[in-house]
Amino acid sequence: MFKYLLFLSYLFIPLTSKAADYAYFGFEPDIVTNYVAVKKKMGYVRLTVELMVPGKSLEIVEHHAPLLRDAIIDIIGKQPEAKVKSIKGRSEIQLLCEEKVKSLLIKETGKPLIKKLLFTQWLDN
Repeated sequence: MFKYLLFLSYLFIPLTSKAADYAYFGFEPDIVTNYVAVKKKMGYVRLTVELMVPGKSLEIVEHHAPLLRDAIIDIIGKQPEAKVKSIKGRSEIQLLCEEKVKSLLIKETGKPLIKKLLFTQWLDN
């Protein structure tokens, strides 16, 4: 029994030390933008975006936040209504935004600096 508990404790040690190395940067206020709607009415989406960032890079990401926010708004603004309203489409948009943010950070700093881009809230009409 003791060997089993010791083995389990080794499994969790790396997880706790790695989790402490990351911080989350959230864009404030939430991002609100239009998307390409097929009807005559205006389509919009409001979303909360969080970036998973190594703790030591948080200030650098915060410095580049306006550039990153603009890129996210640009990507969402070009998406068709069907993609915005589907779960699969949102995942694709999230991946596009993550790739764009990483490429911009590489261009500006030489490193991607973020581990993950997350949409933590998504409201569309």
